[in-house]
Amino acid sequence: MTKDRINEIDLLRFLAAIAVLFFHYSFRGHAYDDLSVMSYPWIVPAAKYGYLGVQLFFMISGFVIFMTASNANLKSFAISRIVRLYPAFWACCTITFIAILLMGNGRFSATFTQYLANMTMFSEFMKVPSIDGAYWSIFIEIRFYLLIAILLAFKQMRNAEYFMIAWLAYTAKTALWGTDKLSVYLISEYAAFFIAGASMFMVWKNGFSIIRTATIALSFALAMYQALKQASVLTGVFKLEVDPLVVIAIVTSCFVAMLLSATRNTGFFGRTNWTTLGALTYPLYLLHQFIGFMTFNLLYDKVNVHLLFWGVIVLLLAAAYAVNQLIEKPMSTRLRALLQRLLGNRVSTESVTKAD
Repeated sequence: MTKDRINEIDLLRFLAAIAVLFFHYSFRGHAYDDLSVMSYPWIVPAAKYGYLGVQLFFMISGFVIFMTASNANLKSFAISRIVRLYPAFWACCTITFIAILLMGNGRFSATFTQYLANMTMFSEFMKVPSIDGAYWSIFIEIRFYLLIAILLAFKQMRNAEYFMIAWLAYTAKTALWGTDKLSVYLISEYAAFFIAGASMFMVWKNGFSIIRTATIALSFALAMYQALKQASVLTGVFKLEVDPLVVIAIVTSCFVAMLLSATRNTGFFGRTNWTTLGALTYPLYLLHQFIGFMTFNLLYDKVNVHLLFWGVIVLLLAAAYAVNQLIEKPMSTRLRALLQRLLGNRVSTESVTKAD
């Protein structure tokens, strides 16, 4: 643990992952695409808003990726991202592929060629379907990493705040007048959350300034606009009202939580070590969706619904812990050492850990 580790970020990550899990398990799988035969209506009034956990993930990513990049060059940044993403992804993708072969029962299917393409983590860019539906946000993250890599390649991280202002202006333009060919690469639908998180890192590192305050305020306004627009779409898709006032409250709470973290005003939550929960988040997110749906489909008519719902959650938490401890940690250490030898770039474990 370093003095710069932001403990509450680990807690926020975990809460975001749990929100998404509840959304998928209690509502989304049953409500759309016929992925799950089981719903869990007892928590749907709250859980239907769990999709906003992904937006919180993107804010956190903006924060921690700027933290990583602020003291990195292109090689060290690439190493940190590869080491952070691939070991758990390889393990979870393989587990999910095996689960589909064993439990897919026609509703879920995957080929070995599809699995190999997914293992590259670039399957979307190859137009190959994902092994698990949760991977869509990973592809959004990769686009963000590529933007940061471009800044590093041209040694422009010192001017990153000006890049964020330009990025925010472009995103506002697309929100008001429609997308264009650059929108996919500049992540127009979610950019405001990444920009807000990155600006909050700047506040954490250097304090408030006029530029940072304005960027966060404008990001909040744009994020709210886009979240409300998404809510209206989802109301039609799921045939269940997504209350705009609840969306406003949740998005505002995410911004407040991140601002409190950036200004070191989280009290008990900032003093408490949430590292274990943070470590569970990535493998839990990667594993939970299709494996959970397939388990529900297999056991729904055989097991008490409450036992099945909460039992699957406990099972996936245990699986995520096992992946982190038995595969992700040891493989990450070996992969980092290998990449450092191959690329001739030394990255301290401490500098990566405190950000990731």
